[in-house]
Amino acid sequence: MGHDRLAALRAQRSNATPDPGQGVYEMQPHPSPSANGTGNGTGTDPLSAFYAEATAIQESIQDFDNNVTHIAEFHSRSLNALDDTATQANATQLERLTDETRQLSNSLANRIRALEKPAGAGPDAQIRKNRIDVVQTKFMATLQRYQDVERQYRQQYRQRVERQFKIVKPDATPDEVAAVVNDDQGGGSQIFAQAISSSTRYGDSRAAYREVQERHQDIRKIEQTLGELAQLFNDMGTLLGEQEEKIDAIETAAAGVAHDTEGGQRHTEVAVKHARSARRKRWICFWLTIIIILAAVGIGVGVYFSQHPVKSSSSG
Repeated sequence: MGHDRLAALRAQRSNATPDPGQGVYEMQPHPSPSANGTGNGTGTDPLSAFYAEATAIQESIQDFDNNVTHIAEFHSRSLNALDDTATQANATQLERLTDETRQLSNSLANRIRALEKPAGAGPDAQIRKNRIDVVQTKFMATLQRYQDVERQYRQQYRQRVERQFKIVKPDATPDEVAAVVNDDQGGGSQIFAQAISSSTRYGDSRAAYREVQERHQDIRKIEQTLGELAQLFNDMGTLLGEQEEKIDAIETAAAGVAHDTEGGQRHTEVAVKHARSARRKRWICFWLTIIIILAAVGIGVGVYFSQHPVKSSSSG
């Protein structure tokens, strides 16, 4: 019974016509924003293109930051690995991610350098500068975080080497420990080998020696990464200083142009005032001349008639 009612309901719905008062809507594809972030799809606005690239760089910086987090996780796993298989697998993943992150950081640095090319004076210059400062500050903060992670785990690897060496030689002197930890020119390996030969725990000593060798490789890779990060950080700092100088030069030039324009406008206003004053003086001189001429004529006529009075004639 329930099945028949369901079939009847479906038939009724399929035959029903839509009510015009309810409104019938058709799904339309949502226009995707253009690559320049304006949504007009023209891509001709330089400022919009600049914003699009700045946003894309910030997204890549977030990927860079995520990689740093994963690298820290791999370092932690490496210190806590319990067997050679897990250690090797973790080392492979860590090396692959480190190479990927190195390429990403170099790419970001190049893109920021391209982004920092000044576009000239005007209101857009300050807008660009502010956005570039945000992007570069975020990138340098992530570089600094990466350096902190590498320094932290370099110290932990060194501590692990020291513990392994003391397993083999519990009475090791501080100088011997430092030599093994730093492994300057392979001297630490020689000291460790000598300690193994005199140890009564040969099996444990050999296992400790293998781990120390692995940790030395990890430490060297970290130090290489730290050197690259330090150079990149310094380059970005220098670039920031150069950008500030370029922006200052542009603003100074713009201020000079504005000052010269203002000075020219003042000179023009003075010239206009002088021209108006000269024109006013010419009109004053003209009317004074007319008045003087009229006065002279009036005086001449008065003198003439005073000297030659008009004689009246008699009618008879």
